[in-house]
Amino acid sequence: MPSLVLLALIFLVALVYASVGHGGASGYLAVMALVGGYSSAVMGTSALLLNLLVAGTAWLMFWRAGHGSWSLLWPFAVCSVPAALFGGWLSISAQMYRWLLAVCLLVAAIRLSLPVVAQDERIAAPPLVMAMPVGAAIGVVSGIVGVGGGIFLSPLMVLWRWATVKRTAAISAAFIVVNSLAGLAGRLAAGRLVIGPMMPLVVAAFAGGLIGARLGANHFSGLWLRRVLAAVLVVASVKLLAVHA
Repeated sequence: MPSLVLLALIFLVALVYASVGHGGASGYLAVMALVGGYSSAVMGTSALLLNLLVAGTAWLMFWRAGHGSWSLLWPFAVCSVPAALFGGWLSISAQMYRWLLAVCLLVAAIRLSLPVVAQDERIAAPPLVMAMPVGAAIGVVSGIVGVGGGIFLSPLMVLWRWATVKRTAAISAAFIVVNSLAGLAGRLAAGRLVIGPMMPLVVAAFAGGLIGARLGANHFSGLWLRRVLAAVLVVASVKLLAVHA
């Protein structure tokens, strides 16, 4: 049975991540790393399952609010899905997994600590020759580590002005769902779909994700709250790196 501390952290992670259209996998991995006692196989599978639930909720909320775009989503997704399937199938050492996870947590921390700035001017979708390789690269890393890839895609979309902030959140949520499904399928094919006690985590993640997605689709999120979570991710990343230092 997961501890109350872990459940509270899962709820907070889901709330904050869903508010920006993310599933929270990097956050779930961070808190499981901080709490300890979980193997890399359990961590990766659990994070993807929770990711699927929360990102799916965010996808529904943001797209119902009118922020979605299939034409912007498919060039990233069409290459990321098979790449995430391949990444989920790959087997890497525990040390390599920790290093990759630490890097992902740092990227997520940077993304969460950035202020949300509306960028409605000079928005232009990326050409296919750029979007498709980006999707493939993100898919491989996502499948290996056990994240949906939104922490990599959304900063690129905002900084390179491929979409507005709200549309970025909507595209990221959908992108995370399809990548999480592919990553889980890859783990299943490789015989590494290890599921721990999930029901309490599911309830906590769903509650946090529902609240966060509603707030994110219709209101601005609190920057201070995201920065607190970013600090947690940094601490978890340092802990992972210190294990094999």
